[in-house]
Amino acid sequence: MPASKFRTGLVLIALMATTVTVAACGGARNRPKLAYEERPVELLYNTGYQRLESRRWADAVDYFQEVERQHPYSEWSRRAILMQIYAYYQNGNYAESIAASDRFIQLFPGSPSAAYAFYMRATCNFEQIVDVGRDQARAEAALQGLRDVARRYPQTPYATDAAVKIDMVNDQLAGKEMNIGRYYQRANQPLAAIGRYKAVIDNEAYQRTSHAPEALYRLVETYLMLGLKDEAIRNGAVLGYNYPGSPWYSEAYALLVEEGATPDAAPTGQRESWLRRLIPG
Repeated sequence: MPASKFRTGLVLIALMATTVTVAACGGARNRPKLAYEERPVELLYNTGYQRLESRRWADAVDYFQEVERQHPYSEWSRRAILMQIYAYYQNGNYAESIAASDRFIQLFPGSPSAAYAFYMRATCNFEQIVDVGRDQARAEAALQGLRDVARRYPQTPYATDAAVKIDMVNDQLAGKEMNIGRYYQRANQPLAAIGRYKAVIDNEAYQRTSHAPEALYRLVETYLMLGLKDEAIRNGAVLGYNYPGSPWYSEAYALLVEEGATPDAAPTGQRESWLRRLIPG
């Protein structure tokens, strides 16, 4: 089980520990096909919980859905939706987990357990983030959801984990801007590249990511391409002030010296290689 899913499981177990009592009995090997049949709610719920403990996620969903269908206005129904969120997530059914989270939020917005639904909705989007060369719609949705968790439930473990994930998503989105900027720079479109690099530098959240030093270095490069030496020197100075030991400043310093400029501060770090000057892509 991935570490993130393990942590999510612990969160759910902690959430439900004080409200669930499960009868001990063995589960069937084959997934039952549930037809509508009146059953005691405790039997339905506990059978679903047993399937959950056996990691039979789809079977568990069947029973929890039956709880919700047969007893829609009960406390058991509220718990059953939470369990569906978790079972869908563990089974990799992110869209279904998000839908169950949305349903819980709509039905029980004032419930203390709504924090879990908000968190899981954001987490499902977070775990579907793709590499920076592709569309980042999931990253944007994850960022919005994680910020919502942090804003609504600031004193909870959900907010603590959301803060870590927010930094990761911002790094991803900044990386996307850098990827596009490098593309334009390779295509000899420095103005378009500058717009992307400045998007990293001007965004307060992106300024704290690992991409900020390279963005400043690329601005030095692109401004020199345009013959705007003063702008190149200014961005080099910002890079040197904030990241004096970064290899990116060592490269920017050497580049500016080659162009006849005299940067105020010498770098404290070492140039790693002339290959750092190449534009990856």
